[in-house]
Amino acid sequence: MNPFRRLNAAVKRHLRAIEMIGVLMRIFSFSLVSWLGPSSPFLFVWAFNTTDAVMLSWCAIIKKDRAYTVLNVFWIGVGVVGMVRASGFAHP
Repeated sequence: MNPFRRLNAAVKRHLRAIEMIGVLMRIFSFSLVSWLGPSSPFLFVWAFNTTDAVMLSWCAIIKKDRAYTVLNVFWIGVGVVGMVRASGFAHP
């Protein structure tokens, strides 16, 4: 069995736990921004939020849930843009 299939099988076995961890990660990252405002560690928040979006996208794909797949793949894109902007690459 190739490594991707093993990883996919592990995600399937622990799907509910991975989804819960992803949701808690998202709640934490948005709470951090809400509490700290402009002094938030935005690069960390975007990286953390993008990681949970990858986790939740993978789970949605396995479950064949198109709506949540689209939503979380969108958040991956938003997260990549957020990380580029937070790291200063988008500013001349």
